[in-house]
Amino acid sequence: MITKKGIIVKKSGDKTVKVEVNEYRPHPKYKKRYRITKNFLVHDEKNTGEIGQEVTIQPTAPISKRKSWTLTEPIKA
Repeated sequence: MITKKGIIVKKSGDKTVKVEVNEYRPHPKYKKRYRITKNFLVHDEKNTGEIGQEVTIQPTAPISKRKSWTLTEPIKA
């Protein structure tokens, strides 16, 4: 199963948080690693996430138009 690590950036609405995920990829020609930042809307069933908390997320069936990830567990910082 695919999981991603990220940091909660924003609490938006009830049971929804915005998670920022950073990924590093090598450039095809120059081989230098560069950062790609993506934001995901994540379903937080118990409203436990706080801004700045590091979490893991996993994909699920679509919950709404833009929300198809769920919060699995917070990582101790």
